[in-house]
Amino acid sequence: MSDQLGTQTVEIADSGRRRLYLGQTSIDFFGRRVAGAIVSSVLLVVTVLSLFAQGLNLGIDFEGGTSWDVPASTFSVSDADEVLTASSIDTEGSRIQLRDSDSGAFVKVQVRAISDAQARELSVLFAETAGVSVDDINVNVVSASWGSDITNKAVRALVIFLIVVAIFISFRFEWRMAAAAILAMVHDVVISVGLYSIFGFVVTPATVIAFLTILGYSLYDTIVVFDRVKENETRFAGVRVGYGDVINVSMNQVLMRSANTSISSILPVISLLFVGAGVLGASTLSEFAIALLIGMLTGTYSSVFVAAPTLAILKIRSEAWKRDGVAHVSGHDLRTLVLGGSVSRRARSADSSAESGSHAPGSSSAASVLQHEPRPRKKRRR
Repeated sequence: MSDQLGTQTVEIADSGRRRLYLGQTSIDFFGRRVAGAIVSSVLLVVTVLSLFAQGLNLGIDFEGGTSWDVPASTFSVSDADEVLTASSIDTEGSRIQLRDSDSGAFVKVQVRAISDAQARELSVLFAETAGVSVDDINVNVVSASWGSDITNKAVRALVIFLIVVAIFISFRFEWRMAAAAILAMVHDVVISVGLYSIFGFVVTPATVIAFLTILGYSLYDTIVVFDRVKENETRFAGVRVGYGDVINVSMNQVLMRSANTSISSILPVISLLFVGAGVLGASTLSEFAIALLIGMLTGTYSSVFVAAPTLAILKIRSEAWKRDGVAHVSGHDLRTLVLGGSVSRRARSADSSAESGSHAPGSSSAASVLQHEPRPRKKRRR
């Protein structure tokens, strides 16, 4: 299949994968905005309800508690669990993990806040069970106020970050793009935090750091799209092309770049999760990697189905982009715009409902033609 763009003939790849690789896709993202809004709304409702119903599974860094590092030469996770059970310690929210360090393997036992007497008693029992001295066991007591301080600083950093980002995007692009980008970032954070509530993942300081990190990733993917949108605004400013088409053209033109960025970012995170946490047993990496993975997936989704449609809705209402009577293009006509051609007004009104490239290659709708009817020539006076 070929496409006629002015005097050039472009060969269109037969497979979807090749079209994606060559930048020849014609996906109607704007036409699927309602489906994207429904999916986002369902996710937001479910996650928010979970946050209110069961809250977050906060670690001892936020709620306070005591932790012991017991040498693991003759001590196991099951031994620690038996000691806690025999001492009638409430194990809800407690964590028992086998970890490695430069000095050797150890079992880390974390429980909710208990009295000093109970903490000393458990230290003696852990030492007896492990066959070591009490001095060989590292004991840490964490106050709940420390976790509260971390939370307050994280919220403060989030608010400052959003304000600075909104100002930067407003100056670099415009306020509508800033509003769309902020909405997408809030969407990503709420869903990411809500999924932690749904699945009961433990929230630690590493998780908070990951949540703040995904804001930058979400913003990066959105800015890539908006930068191309800004270029296409200039390209289509003087012609009868709706802003939904501007969004579609821009999304298809950067689709391969966004896909490569997402894949190259997610693969190292998956390595951290499965190799670092699963094979090497570094549990701290899993706390960080899970939040990053969830955030990157939601960030990729929001840049396509939240940020871009929101921008289109805001721009369509503006005076500069009112295009009354202009039909939304798709299929073959959309691919023509993506590849740098243009679509005539006559062809748009005649066949704008085609979804899958039913126009014949080289037809008037695929050609690079005028956006208006040609004016009749005036007769010269002799």
